[in-house]
Amino acid sequence: SVGSGTVFGTNIVFRHPKKIHLGKNVVIDDNVLVDAKGVDNSGIKMGDDVFVGRNTILSCKDGNIFLDDRANIGFNCYMFSSNNIKVGKDVLVAGFTYIVGGGNYSLDQLDVPINQQYDFEGKGGVEIEDNVWIAAHVVILDGVKVGSGSVLAAGAIISKEVPRMSIVGGVPGKVLKSRVG
Repeated sequence: SVGSGTVFGTNIVFRHPKKIHLGKNVVIDDNVLVDAKGVDNSGIKMGDDVFVGRNTILSCKDGNIFLDDRANIGFNCYMFSSNNIKVGKDVLVAGFTYIVGGGNYSLDQLDVPINQQYDFEGKGGVEIEDNVWIAAHVVILDGVKVGSGSVLAAGAIISKEVPRMSIVGGVPGKVLKSRVG
């Protein structure tokens, strides 16, 4: 489904369009791939006033991706989900950010190639609460929850929960300071 006022750029690819739902006033820029593949998932849903920047890929593999109202996904971002990715309201994701919800490989069976040991369960997906700023080139790994009002500094790799109202940076990401008191 497509809400009123939606704007599409050029060279956009929608795969499994029956599982893609766009709210009102969504803008999808040029060269975006939206792929809602999977057997048991509901797919990809975008709330109202969402922006998806050019060359971005949103791809499910039996997971779900939800971009809440006024989420702004910058250029050249990648979201892959075999679990769930939820991006809250008023979240700003700068360019070249990578978010992965699931899609891990097991290393337990030495007699089986790694690429055949796919772990669909993962660590529970990714949840980004409302009013978060994710700067450029951030990587957010499976199992992470980012608390509301937080800021993730450019180049950070986020592998653990981020408390609300925190500024996090580094590799691995660490709380640098609180935005309150």
